[in-house]
Amino acid sequence: MAITHATDATFAAETGEGLVLVDFWATWCGPCKMIAPVLEELDGDLDGKAKIVKVDVDENQETASKYGIMSIPTLIVMKDGETVDKVVGFQPKEALAELLNKHM
Repeated sequence: MAITHATDATFAAETGEGLVLVDFWATWCGPCKMIAPVLEELDGDLDGKAKIVKVDVDENQETASKYGIMSIPTLIVMKDGETVDKVVGFQPKEALAELLNKHM
């Protein structure tokens, strides 16, 4: 699966079903740029078991506010539309894989 970019308008539809890792990020954020290739690699490894959705906090302030995003990158794990886990800051691929695996 390819990484999806969600907006305030599409967020609920993109995250409402299955296991989803949501990356709240911004173009000016250094750690966000560092984690982008990690997420690309992880997406390839997931083999459809979970999907990754990115939300630009500058362009989608309503969603960022709803989820209380204060620092970026913030990664939220959602299962069938409900938040089940959350980490803040750069994470290595192994840590993100472990985070998702515990909710599969």
